[in-house]
Amino acid sequence: MHPVALVGTAAGRLAHHTISGVVGVMIIKGAAKRLPQAKPAARKAVVGSLAGGIVAGRWLASAAEDARLKAGDVLAEARTSLGEEVPPPSAATDGHEHDHEH
Repeated sequence: MHPVALVGTAAGRLAHHTISGVVGVMIIKGAAKRLPQAKPAARKAVVGSLAGGIVAGRWLASAAEDARLKAGDVLAEARTSLGEEVPPPSAATDGHEHDHEH
């Protein structure tokens, strides 16, 4: 994956979780001040919304991976049309040593 795409993905996830967390804390504190009984309900709502955010983040990651693969296919087709040999995807390791299990 392109380094810019990795940074963008990481920044997007960090921003999403940060905003969700801040909003969640504000909701819980506000509810706790107004109605002590509302705290468990507010917490349940925040947990539910964060779970939805996690699911949405996973979907976005999957969509980004699909887009990356489709872009790679188009690039390979363009290289082929120019008569260039297209290296297999596994040939591009970018200097990463695989001395660990995946």
